[in-house]
Amino acid sequence: MPYSWLPALLILMNSVLAEAQPSAERLALSPSDTTDATLPAAPCLGRPGRGPEMVIIPAGDFRMGSPESDSEADADERPDREVSIRRAFALARCETRVGEFRRFIDETGYRTDAERRGRCYNLNAAGDAFEEIAGAYWDAPGFAQTEDHPVVCVSFDDALAYADWLSARTGAEYRLPTEAEWEYAARAGTLRPRYWSGGVDAGCAHANGADQAFRQRFAGGIIMDCNDGALFTAPAGNYRRNPFGLSDMIGNVWEWVADCWHGNYQDAPADEGAWLEADGGECARRVVRGGGWPNNPRDLRSAIRFRSSRDERNAVLGFRLARTL
Repeated sequence: MPYSWLPALLILMNSVLAEAQPSAERLALSPSDTTDATLPAAPCLGRPGRGPEMVIIPAGDFRMGSPESDSEADADERPDREVSIRRAFALARCETRVGEFRRFIDETGYRTDAERRGRCYNLNAAGDAFEEIAGAYWDAPGFAQTEDHPVVCVSFDDALAYADWLSARTGAEYRLPTEAEWEYAARAGTLRPRYWSGGVDAGCAHANGADQAFRQRFAGGIIMDCNDGALFTAPAGNYRRNPFGLSDMIGNVWEWVADCWHGNYQDAPADEGAWLEADGGECARRVVRGGGWPNNPRDLRSAIRFRSSRDERNAVLGFRLARTL
């Protein structure tokens, strides 16, 4: 049975330090809480250069992908299948923030793919396509951000470079999550398309996507019938957390994961491992998950997945880190 380990323990960790074990708050959830409740919004507590605030995700089984009965699903989300997460792992509660990434840049002098190429993709003025914007990069994506917003305009290789730097700096093993780990953590014990109850129009309390605030600037498209006041990215941790205590697993920005892209789940691993065998050749395309600030409700689901070239630079694409325990 999916989530046979319920009731789960959520372990919410403060900043992960290399030189000491982090303190942890344990919160027991009943099965009904795990399928229905989400947790209040909360500021992200990680400190630049010391590691993000982490949540321990317990081992367990779940149903990955979307069933044939789900009319919102795409073919690449099928066949749905049973997956076993055999080992607990830690996942950053929040997407990697501008201030955290800035510490990496300041210490290493690293230049991102967007900086080297001199441009990053962003939504055009009509809101109907992404176009390359000259001079846009992680610190100037084309809209205002604070140090607490999720960093964007970062490629797959930029995310790996940041993870390697943080691992070397702290002595902990930071990495991108696998696709199976990501969806397991996003679902957090739920089987519905989104981890909150109340339908997509309740989404403004839980996810930053296309809503009434978005339509005030960009015409057309299907939106959530609510208004969160955020047009572009919102500060990480600004929305209610899922039952595992994770923020922004749906919406805000798409997130890189470790896997190569495959057009469906046929012959996919049945455990938490990354699927690294390339689909039709070299692994030039990687999986991104979660949807982002300009996406319509259909793209704001736990099972949504998309592909991007590993050097993609996009103002709706960022990442969060996992940590091997």
